[in-house]
Amino acid sequence: MTKFTPFSSRLVPLPIDNIDTDQIIPARFLKTISKDGLGDQLFYDWRYDAEGRPKPDFILNTPRAKGCRILLAGGNFGCGSSREHAPWALTQFGFRAVISTSFADIFKQNALKNSLLPIVVPKDVHAELFALPEDAEVQVDLASETITLPGGKQTRFPVDSFARQCLLEGVDELGYILLQEAAIAVYESKRTGSINTLRPAAG
Repeated sequence: MTKFTPFSSRLVPLPIDNIDTDQIIPARFLKTISKDGLGDQLFYDWRYDAEGRPKPDFILNTPRAKGCRILLAGGNFGCGSSREHAPWALTQFGFRAVISTSFADIFKQNALKNSLLPIVVPKDVHAELFALPEDAEVQVDLASETITLPGGKQTRFPVDSFARQCLLEGVDELGYILLQEAAIAVYESKRTGSINTLRPAAG
């Protein structure tokens, strides 16, 4: 995992509420355990026609989406069944963050574990973001838990402290445990020594 550092990006607006995980990545694409190619399958049923041709009017198929790292979504994003493929598809497309007024809890946890930052903002800020011009950029700073709009207005967003630490260090939960290897070794040596002192003497 790559360390999460401050970045600026234009926004990809998708003003639809209650987008579920089957719309983010349809169930028929869940057979793979690899992330490769999932970016092409993101929002597949909205993005392509029956023959698999890109729909030119869907936002991800337009020049506006190229190079963007922030998806601006409607409320209750990521509802539905749990699937890590949803944040995988979003990050494989190039998104590092999704902004909404609310997220489904399971999607939020899956996102945080897979280098995708779910940013919750108040409704007035949400509306302000949708009203920004196409070329406007927003800065995301996870360390300070803020987004900065053009003109300098800042809005704080909440992030679980452990997930924040893992994202900033560029590790998953297992990676975090491995970083504590030295401390674990010291603890285990003390624990083993304590157990040995409690054993009765031989003979």
